Amino acid sequence: MIDKGDTSRYPDWMYMTPHTRSELLKELFPTLPSYRFKQIHEALFDRTLKSWKGVSTLPQGMREIVVERIPWLSIAPHTVLESKDGETVKTVMNVEGGARIETVLMKNRRDQWTICVSSQVGCAMRCTFCATGKMGFNRNLTSDEIVDQYRFWAEYLQARPSFPQRISNVVFMGMGEPLANYDSVKKAVNTLLEFTDLGPTHIIVSTVGMLPRLQELLKDKSWPHVRLAISLHSADATTRKEIVPTSYDKFLETLSTWAKDYLKLFGNRRHHLSFEYVMLSGVNDTDHHARALAQYVNSIGRIKVNLIPYNATGAAFTKTSKEKLDAFLKILTDKGVTATVRKTMGDDIAAACGQLITEQDKRDK
Repeated sequence: MIDKGDTSRYPDWMYMTPHTRSELLKELFPTLPSYRFKQIHEALFDRTLKSWKGVSTLPQGMREIVVERIPWLSIAPHTVLESKDGETVKTVMNVEGGARIETVLMKNRRDQWTICVSSQVGCAMRCTFCATGKMGFNRNLTSDEIVDQYRFWAEYLQARPSFPQRISNVVFMGMGEPLANYDSVKKAVNTLLEFTDLGPTHIIVSTVGMLPRLQELLKDKSWPHVRLAISLHSADATTRKEIVPTSYDKFLETLSTWAKDYLKLFGNRRHHLSFEYVMLSGVNDTDHHARALAQYVNSIGRIKVNLIPYNATGAAFTKTSKEKLDAFLKILTDKGVTATVRKTMGDDIAAACGQLITEQDKRDK
């Protein structure tokens, strides 16, 4: 059970997770000095090592026990799917308890790689256009299960020397709501920042907008101030409530106040807030919605809007036409909003935004 601290108002099922490597090590070696934990983490991110057997910094007796009791990777690949253009790879991963998650490797414009990691098995946020929301919620991932998605892809690339080798970006935009798994996500991000060459502006944590957690990170000295992306999807309160059921009447007002506070504390030329906006035909892509979004963004300040073409998820929505998307974008830019359209990647293997879902029965037949 994860320590809930002062957040006991959240239901207990949001905190049930398996043991981490550190917890298992403490059980196996109660007097293990702190420097051993650092040696172990350094070994885990050493690309020349493939198992505990090669970790020569650990005493042989300890190494033998660890080999028997702690898996080198806390997740295991079940299915690997590559897109036709070779720029996206999706892996369905087995995790403890028989559940599955998905993680995605995407080539970026620097001819390096971005990985999209999951933070939960399923999701409780129930966004109506998102396939993961249809799964419901199973459990949180541990910090190891999050970090090991990075480690898996590092090994995957190393086994393919003809591929670019550097993972330059990590986005928490896979399965789950990252801020509903606050402690594990925080620990995972801090681990990635310490033991990889990733910098804070190259990690993005995306959230539907869990405002109590957003307020908490403003005061949390141990929260790594990586970039944040808010899944807004509409600046019209009625429309947002229809497509994001966990929204509420004063959400937009409260988010605006929080965003101004956030930018005052942490905003700079390279550190802005992003609003994610999935374009749904006839739902949130009208001129009215564009003007409402522009007005909302301009009332806050340094916000970048990322328009996301809808990817089919089996929900009763259709993609906004290119003409309509261009018109929506023009309204934003004419009003001084910095906005871009996200490139769709991996839709042929259901790896695009909103498409991640694992259904064991279907995949095993």
